[in-house]
Amino acid sequence: MKIKPAKLINGKIELPGDKSISHRAALIAAMATGETRIENFSPSADCASTLSCLGELGVEIKREDSSVLIQGVGKSGFQKPLKPLDCGNSGTTMRLLAGILAGQNFESVLIGDESLSKRPMKRIIEPLEAMGAKIESQNGCAPLKIYSKSSLKAISYELPVASAQLKSCVLLAGLNASGKTFLSEPPALAGGRNDENRNPEFRPSAHADGSDSRTRDHTERMLRFFGVDIEKNAGTICVSGENNLNARDIEIPGDISSAAFFIVAAACLKNSVVLIENIGLNPTRTAIIGVLRRCGVEIEISDEREICNEPRGNISVSGDFDLKNDFGSGIICGDVTASLIDEIPILAVFGTQIENGLEVRNAEELRVKESDRISAMCENLQRMSAKVEEFPDGFRIERSDLKGAKIDSFGDHRIAMAFAIAALFATGETEIAGAECADVSFPGFFDVLKQMAKNDREGVCQSF
Repeated sequence: MKIKPAKLINGKIELPGDKSISHRAALIAAMATGETRIENFSPSADCASTLSCLGELGVEIKREDSSVLIQGVGKSGFQKPLKPLDCGNSGTTMRLLAGILAGQNFESVLIGDESLSKRPMKRIIEPLEAMGAKIESQNGCAPLKIYSKSSLKAISYELPVASAQLKSCVLLAGLNASGKTFLSEPPALAGGRNDENRNPEFRPSAHADGSDSRTRDHTERMLRFFGVDIEKNAGTICVSGENNLNARDIEIPGDISSAAFFIVAAACLKNSVVLIENIGLNPTRTAIIGVLRRCGVEIEISDEREICNEPRGNISVSGDFDLKNDFGSGIICGDVTASLIDEIPILAVFGTQIENGLEVRNAEELRVKESDRISAMCENLQRMSAKVEEFPDGFRIERSDLKGAKIDSFGDHRIAMAFAIAALFATGETEIAGAECADVSFPGFFDVLKQMAKNDREGVCQSF
């Protein structure tokens, strides 16, 4: 994709369904009894991988435009697949499905593409084996061979890393375990909860019951919606294997991680005004809003409501304000980093446009995503003449005048989309190789960008 600089970005949009919630809706609906209709299901390639795997497991699935109908088979009603289950590029598919398959009475194999086959799976293998599962892997990576196990045993487990995928894997396995499974979130990261530079609006634990959630809580919310009794107190979650799930229709909100690209674009281009409707506002996902507000971005939230246990509303942002890093130390770190891990690529681009720049630490998890995102961001920003310092756990970005360059997406959807936005602020044309990988999470991203980004001449986006 070739992208020219833009003068502004304007428009009203409603984004595709949240990818994280869509995965969980499909998997949990398959474990339920009865038919579930899922509205605004994510069109992403990752979520298509989840549906494909469920189909191989004997789940009847019908697609009607943006809706998906799933005929649940119950917790233990899946059928032995005739071939390995291909998770594509989706770590969520592989890790959550492993939790379901660990308690089934047949053998199965989970495979993925080259990128997914390099991502760490030992983190899910260890707790599942503690529950009685037997799993073979390639040095802790896919393919994963899961042996027959009709019943698991409940465990008490503390997450070694802040990972919603790991948490969800154990919770789903706990539904097929005898007894109650207890799961604890890891302690707050250094420089996190008690750091003097923290602001209460960034706390990723804004739950009415005062409980703590340092990772996304979509799975807990979805399980409750399907009738599962989830106990939660002071960072510990409990689920019993005696629970059964009942089908319910679901409406998925728009994906705030996708919205972040357009919010940053509008914030950094003067005279821009963007309205994003029906967007997910789950408190474990909105740290990006707090960070941007603290840097001077004018973000308004309206029409707040809760549907299907998930908060949502409308977000409007304007680009008429001066931007400045207002963090006391200039650093985003600790459990704030964990709560906006998917938004860090676009935050790195944002850092080039604000006074005092931006530093992010405690982001080691980015090195084992679809690409080594820390390395990919730093390399591409340097190609665009940005001043960048790379650390083992993050980076420092100085305010910089970006120049058009040839960018490598490294096959990573968030890298491709982040640098499409960076190209809007650069002088000259930017070429993004492998831009089609954006379809992994946001098919149509470049079409929306073409529609909204304006300059004095032709459109800003052009395929090559």
